[in-house]
Amino acid sequence: MDAGHAVAACHGGLGVVLPNQARILEFASNSHLQHSRLRLEAMAGRRPANAGKANANLPPYVFCSPEQAQNHAEQTRNGMYSLNTAEIFWRDRQPYLDERGYALRPRYHQNWSPSWQGTNMEPMFCEDSIRLIICVVIDAIRKSDGLSVSIKIVKRDDDEVRIASYLSRPEVSSHPLNHCVRVLDIFPDLFDQETAFLVMPYLRPFNNPDFGAIGEVTEFVRETLEGLTFLHSQHVAHRDCAAANIMMDGTPLFPQGHHPVRRQSSPDGIYLLSPLSRIDHPVRYYFIDFGISSLFKEGESPYVVGRKGRDKELPELSDDVPYNAYKVDVFILGNLFKKDFLQKYYGLEFLEPLVKAMTARDPAHRPDAEVALSIYHDIRRGLDPSLLRWRLRARDESAPERILYDSVAVAREGIYRLKHIVG
Repeated sequence: MDAGHAVAACHGGLGVVLPNQARILEFASNSHLQHSRLRLEAMAGRRPANAGKANANLPPYVFCSPEQAQNHAEQTRNGMYSLNTAEIFWRDRQPYLDERGYALRPRYHQNWSPSWQGTNMEPMFCEDSIRLIICVVIDAIRKSDGLSVSIKIVKRDDDEVRIASYLSRPEVSSHPLNHCVRVLDIFPDLFDQETAFLVMPYLRPFNNPDFGAIGEVTEFVRETLEGLTFLHSQHVAHRDCAAANIMMDGTPLFPQGHHPVRRQSSPDGIYLLSPLSRIDHPVRYYFIDFGISSLFKEGESPYVVGRKGRDKELPELSDDVPYNAYKVDVFILGNLFKKDFLQKYYGLEFLEPLVKAMTARDPAHRPDAEVALSIYHDIRRGLDPSLLRWRLRARDESAPERILYDSVAVAREGIYRLKHIVG
């Protein structure tokens, strides 16, 4: 199967079998560590020697009755859990990817058979029942060091590959203001001469889990404005820096890892995880997807045409009248700040002057990225440091929810202060 058919197979989205959360017990760290190890052994193609013993240590909710097991077996025979067309694309390339040093999950191995067959385990709690969500990207483990990565299908030698590689070149890849996803590897698809594979560190959506404190929002604003300033300093306009194209390295929030598709679960897909807070465990944000980005030569005009992009509120988009691509980026990011934060939470009114400037309808009245970052710093210096740890309160939060969440926040802050006094 070629890349085009794999993309077409995504019609309607690729689903994931979600667990019945009402049946999930509280996460137990010792069991989590054990099952993470079992998953790594499975990815290496080995069946753990103590698999039977491990099953005895699993929580009760992962098992089903004999009647349910028989029903699951029939559903499996009828193809309910079979690979779909897009997944077959990756299954066919698994040996090649393995040779290149990237291990896919057991579901995509050549000789895969469902791990729940012949057992009384619920398929939803078996890691190899979890399907891809985005068909053109698959998660993998880099075998040389165990790093979690994402492998994306791209057109060989197109602008996305060229710009992403340019922003990952050695002299800028470690720059503190560079918030562009790093390219780790690029290699051709042996099955399709027109496509290639782009390997990047695994990232998760910037807003998953939700933000919890005012200081977490200010850090997001700072990092993304820094990243946009750096991007423009390299003569690159993203042109689609909307919410879907900003991700984060969530490792600090999930120090023991999480499943790459069922992100709220442990790597084995069994336990529901409770993330740590960003305010105490800072994360780093990244721009991704340079598919419609522009790289300008020194002195070249930044004026472009085209209506592509996720943000349809941009007033100047046109297929005929050129517009400044850098000012487009400023509007898109400012609009994200407005919609994802100011319109969603109370207590962020101090960001309104920045957002209003960035989303001015007339591009000439918008600041460039560097000036927007300077405005942010002026705002940030005027904030009381204690405000940054205040809980974010959603605008659609009910009174009972507010009482509950405020109580939890006060308790958490008390523990935080006590630790700092004692420690």
